Amino acid sequence: MTERPPRPRFTGVDTYIDSKGRYTYRFPSDWLRYEIDPSLEGVMFSPVRSDDPKTWFSSFARLLEIAAVAEDAPLLRGAVNDGIRQLPGAQIEHEYEAAYGNLLKFERVFTFSEGQDVRKRKLWILYVEKWQIVLTYQGESPGEWEYWLPMGNYCLNSFNVPPELWYATDRDLNKPGTPFDADRVRRGRGGAA
Repeated sequence: MTERPPRPRFTGVDTYIDSKGRYTYRFPSDWLRYEIDPSLEGVMFSPVRSDDPKTWFSSFARLLEIAAVAEDAPLLRGAVNDGIRQLPGAQIEHEYEAAYGNLLKFERVFTFSEGQDVRKRKLWILYVEKWQIVLTYQGESPGEWEYWLPMGNYCLNSFNVPPELWYATDRDLNKPGTPFDADRVRRGRGGAA
């Protein structure tokens, strides 16, 4: 049996581009792609070949009925924590949140039980205008989570939303009387709409 290296090694990097252009991120090119529930509009990547991988990175987006704004943060914070606490044996280890204009980000690191096994996750939930974008890095166990963490963090830290969505969440551009109008966003050379 070959001993695995003390840290995972990158053999290459690819870019995942959401099919609707809502976000991108980079991921290890040797990770395998798995489809997730089609209603979530997302994807999962795993370093493990399996019918049911337990160590993975996933992303998905869903359309909200109304746009989230910074003032919604307390309500959303409660919903995020309540959702995590519904998992068996859930223990939140780290909480972070921020508002960038009306772009809201909730980060949680937590463990939970799945049968006899303990899983560990790092979760980002972002509210970007009328979109909820969820990024999750999970380890099959706390030890596996720690082992693959550099690659999980790389995926998270390379996450990006396009300028149009940043503009849509900018409170200064979207004051009452100056609503964001996607038709006014000029694209391409020569300023053609």
